[in-house]
Amino acid sequence: MKTVTTYLSFDGNCRQAMSFYGECFATDVELSTYPDASGQPSSDPAAKIMHAQVMRGGAPILMASDTPQSGSLRVGNSVSVAIDCESLEEADRLFGALSQGGEIRMPLTDAPWGARFGMLTDQFGFQWLINCALPGK
Repeated sequence: MKTVTTYLSFDGNCRQAMSFYGECFATDVELSTYPDASGQPSSDPAAKIMHAQVMRGGAPILMASDTPQSGSLRVGNSVSVAIDCESLEEADRLFGALSQGGEIRMPLTDAPWGARFGMLTDQFGFQWLINCALPGK
């Protein structure tokens, strides 16, 4: 297995969410809208997103789309996005950014497995697990 990429579904706010995540990860976001009546990508700034990617180093780290039919999405707590950070500073920054407008379920703290770990639910209802090995561990 080369990579695992989380794919999120939204009910009309994919553009807003992916822009938020792009800011949190300080990286580029690619958005493609559903086609309009003529079959071309819609130029309407409120158009639903058919496919979105948050990119890092030329590879997607997070992908998403709006559901084609409004009201068909049921957000639940069965999905978490786990991030293993390269530094404590990165863990702190991502945790702070992703928790904006959301709910901290477990503050970043030193965990028994030798890492700093925290859990949050972001403003869009998705759960995030932030982990970073402590120096020397």
